[in-house]
Amino acid sequence: MGTVLLVLAVLFFLSMRDMTSWSNDPVALMRAVGEVSGGIAGVSLVMIVFGLIGRKAPA
Repeated sequence: MGTVLLVLAVLFFLSMRDMTSWSNDPVALMRAVGEVSGGIAGVSLVMIVFGLIGRKAPA
């Protein structure tokens, strides 16, 4: 699930980059998009790390 969230965060950031041409304030838009996608990416990395910690080593 963490990897899926990480991919979605990157796709969200890249797709919103194209909308800056229609925005009245592209700098504020990209700040907000960066904060949201960065937060989602951070949560997904934590989920990946905790998932790897709980995994048993192969015998």
